[in-house]
Amino acid sequence: MLPFHRLCLTVFFVLSFASCSQPQQDLTVSNAWVRETAPGQQVAAAYMDLTSRYGAILERVDSEVAGNIEIHTMSMEDDVMKMRMLEELNLPPGETIKLAPGGLHLMLLDLRHPLEADTEITLTLSFRNSDGSHQQAQISAPVKAIGNDKHAH
Repeated sequence: MLPFHRLCLTVFFVLSFASCSQPQQDLTVSNAWVRETAPGQQVAAAYMDLTSRYGAILERVDSEVAGNIEIHTMSMEDDVMKMRMLEELNLPPGETIKLAPGGLHLMLLDLRHPLEADTEITLTLSFRNSDGSHQQAQISAPVKAIGNDKHAH
């Protein structure tokens, strides 16, 4: 059996080594906002900038305001808007992925109540890191009035 002072030093070394081998919190979520809904509208769109220092994958998004949230991409082909659901969103190392009107975005489906301007909602984003570990980011996103998105990023 090790003397107490050696045991403490050994435990300290193991804990220090373990913490050094874990990836740092490398995700940044910024400029998040949600578009307000019109009367009777059951869906809304959320936008934000996502950056991962080491690379990650956005796997899932949840919120108490929506029954389901999907990752979507939108494009124009031959003057026709096409929207497609993505199973996940890749965040390459060091790149900022912008979710913005007219492109990548989150679709909040089956809204439980209307989203009114000048309020906030909470979103929980679930990521898989490049090392296979998982982490979540809980963010508050302001709800902005329709037509005020020209100045948002």
